[in-house]
Amino acid sequence: FGIPALLVATLTLSPAAATAQSGNDATGEDVYPPLWDLAPENLVDFLVKDNKIIINAWNYRERLGMYKNLLNSSAKYFTAFGSQNFGNVLWGLPLQHGWQFRTGRLADPSRTTSCGYEEGDLLCISVRSWWSCMNYYLAVIPFLGAVEAGLFGQLQHEIEILPPEEGSADFCYSVADCRSRIPELMDEWKAYFEVNHFTFCCPTSFSSFELDDALGLMWRAHVASIAYARPKFQDSLKYLSDPEANFGEDWANAVDFIAATHFSTDLQTTNQFQTFLPQRMLVEGDVLPSITGFTPQQNRVLLSLRALHAANQWTGGLLLKLWRRAMSTEAGRKLGRKLIEDLTSS
Repeated sequence: FGIPALLVATLTLSPAAATAQSGNDATGEDVYPPLWDLAPENLVDFLVKDNKIIINAWNYRERLGMYKNLLNSSAKYFTAFGSQNFGNVLWGLPLQHGWQFRTGRLADPSRTTSCGYEEGDLLCISVRSWWSCMNYYLAVIPFLGAVEAGLFGQLQHEIEILPPEEGSADFCYSVADCRSRIPELMDEWKAYFEVNHFTFCCPTSFSSFELDDALGLMWRAHVASIAYARPKFQDSLKYLSDPEANFGEDWANAVDFIAATHFSTDLQTTNQFQTFLPQRMLVEGDVLPSITGFTPQQNRVLLSLRALHAANQWTGGLLLKLWRRAMSTEAGRKLGRKLIEDLTSS
């Protein structure tokens, strides 16, 4: 596997990249995650009890609220990259969460409860959902890492995350709890917010704020979260159809490749990218590359993710190692993104 073949093998990972830099501002309410306006936008908007801020991370609106607080509090770092905080690289996290909610991926896939369904609690996030458990480590951990890094300033109240009804041992629930149980992962997210903070506040001590640096730190923490959570929730895939379980694993594998390019996760680019993702759960009988109701581009992306995962497994991870080597410099990452843009626009 040479580098040219490697780039060709991964070129369809970012089908939206060709239009990502079109220059059009993201406008309209539909660019935001579902119920964005109803999500708590200040920490005091959550339940405050016994001198603690209590957050139910198993409720879609409240988990979305954690993202909203992260976006609001980090907006000052991204004023040079677009108006209305659209250039903030954290947009990829709540937009992915919104896509999961909108497509039913946060509901109980076993159907033993009504969690996440209209006939039950639509805003309920099921602990049996592979997607929701993986997302916990891309929501709660970044949020608590930001708390530890001082993003929200000096807090008067301790923050406590409520546990799920089952499987509580798989998660942590406060800064101290997570710090003692997953210190390396907390370090990754804390580092992202600390570097942004000190670069912004103390320019004489740190180099000027660079978007590529912010993306690199964010993706490093993102990949670390998935790497930690993936084996922990492997058994949760049993609740999914085979096509959906395969897609979940393909997607987790693809994130490593996307991350290496420092793919932009601002509001507009992420929205464009997500139009090429499946807009419903995959079910038995969905066969690539001709899934009924999916666009040709969606079928192509799913097939490409499947092939990429298979190739990376077949090479024992060599494919990813070569890709990371090719993307190890800013020039290499720029070339990688440019090749993806050119090939997907042709």
